[in-house]
Amino acid sequence: MPPPPPVHAEPPTREIRALPALVVNQIAAGEVVERPSSVVKELLENALDAGATRIVVELEQGGVELVRVVDDGCGVPAEQARLMLAPHATSKVRDIHDLDAIATMGFRGEAIASICSVSRMTIRSRPAGSVGGWSIDASGDQIGEPTPCSAPFGTSVSVRTLFFNTPARRKFLRTVATEQTRCAEVVRDAALAHAQVGFTLRILSETAEPRTVFEYPPNQSPRERVLEVLGREHDSQLLEISADTFDDARGVALWGLIGLPSIARSTARAQHVFVNGRPIRDRTIQHALAEAYRGLVEPGKYPTAVLLLEMSPAGVDVNVHPTKSEVRFRDSSLVHQTVYRACRDALRAKDLTPVWEWKKRVGEESEEPSPSPLPAPGAGGEQSLDSSIADDAAPVAAGAETKPFAQREQMPAPRPVDRILQVHNSYLVTQDEDGLIIIDQHALHERAMFEKLLARVTEKGSLESQRLLTPVVVEVGAHQMGKLDDLQGVLTKLGVEANAIGHASVAIQAFPSFLFERGVEAGEFLLDLFDKADARGLAAGKEEALHEVLDMMACKAAIKAGDKLSETELTEMLSLRERVERSSNCPHGRPTTIRVPIRELEKRFGRG
Repeated sequence: MPPPPPVHAEPPTREIRALPALVVNQIAAGEVVERPSSVVKELLENALDAGATRIVVELEQGGVELVRVVDDGCGVPAEQARLMLAPHATSKVRDIHDLDAIATMGFRGEAIASICSVSRMTIRSRPAGSVGGWSIDASGDQIGEPTPCSAPFGTSVSVRTLFFNTPARRKFLRTVATEQTRCAEVVRDAALAHAQVGFTLRILSETAEPRTVFEYPPNQSPRERVLEVLGREHDSQLLEISADTFDDARGVALWGLIGLPSIARSTARAQHVFVNGRPIRDRTIQHALAEAYRGLVEPGKYPTAVLLLEMSPAGVDVNVHPTKSEVRFRDSSLVHQTVYRACRDALRAKDLTPVWEWKKRVGEESEEPSPSPLPAPGAGGEQSLDSSIADDAAPVAAGAETKPFAQREQMPAPRPVDRILQVHNSYLVTQDEDGLIIIDQHALHERAMFEKLLARVTEKGSLESQRLLTPVVVEVGAHQMGKLDDLQGVLTKLGVEANAIGHASVAIQAFPSFLFERGVEAGEFLLDLFDKADARGLAAGKEEALHEVLDMMACKAAIKAGDKLSETELTEMLSLRERVERSSNCPHGRPTTIRVPIRELEKRFGRG
């Protein structure tokens, strides 16, 4: 078909003009006011800055038809009513130097004017000590005069028919339920960060009575508020953390609650981070959390956490994002270390063995076992593994005879333990003072191998390797050859020497000695490593990449489900639980052990 005729547009004007005030404010609103939850956030911040002790948020139609925020703060004098609605008018910033140490939630002075430009707004306020209040109406660029009215102490801001004069933006809003949920999340975030303030969220409707979604009383402790918001059923699953390196010039004070690995989620939505009372998203803190839980949660899962950080306003720049959801730390490494160490120490001090309890399903009389979580069975079919990595690697060749498990390491004499039962050559069953202990032999040994591999790489820089008399040549895809250079740093640390020959072949010249002893094929290992690099996007030289490859090596080297162990070997395996750090989980985050409490056994046998 013929092309459409050319469009003859009018040439752009060369004249420079000042934009009307309404357009200026609507442009600002495009950055600040994305949806009803944005309005809730800005009005909440103003209420907190006003010193409110109680804040009520009311919504109609998910906030699209009405957002009302009522506080008992300091209020605003009537003579400043119209100034409240003026762009870039604020009581929080006086000069440019104030932006280097912002101590308030709001500071730009554009929120009220921007919201007003795309809504119909009514403000009522009564300052402390005033005999009466005042009210003012505004819509778009039309601002009325303040008139006297009766009002309680504090301020009430009502925002109606959001985006009534910008219908294109109104079309991008989601369903009422979605917008309402986002507003509720904003209020909950504010409640988590300000336990001393009471928060109420109500839903209004023309056809039904007002419904209170939640109501948090004022003057709660931080822990009480977190449990109020997240649910008191999580009390036993949350660990308290704290750290304080704060002084007048720099440093960080941290308090928080972090979840046990068993309640890690599939998204990061259960992570709530606040800096000086401000909810933020920050990669430095997310990375510190991930590192503290490395090997305790499965890949793709995120630990639950509520972290409250306090620092000097000069130590953090909050003026880097229009919605103030991102910040820039002056000393990000200090923040990272503070969060990481506090979380790591709390996890180390806790017995992380998950408990297997029977829970009754809703609507059913019978009960079923509900572990948190169940152990994953190890993969079977491979040869047993040496549990140690010798300090001085002896020359080994591929196919060398492996030592019996009991002779592979000169271990300290394990303490006497109760009898151990190996079930289906995969699980070890013993007891402690609290009940039964069930161990996945592959997962536990995998953790032990990983920790030893990591310690050796950390101490000596690389694993001992053995040169091959005849190089092992493997064919890889042409698209994978480019990854060989990317992986060279990791391969060197592992004790693998591999070089490209041709367009799609790699020759392995040296291989880790302990993998030889375990009968791991060099070619198979390298192919698996290339596949892992394809699937996970391993980055050269990064600690995360090294850990992932050590995970893979430990999995291949560990004893497998189906390996029969002798009595001595069983005792040695049990001792690993006490000697190896993070023995509660394998390097992939799955549990190595679960506990069946004696009270559950008594319940099942009718003794409870």
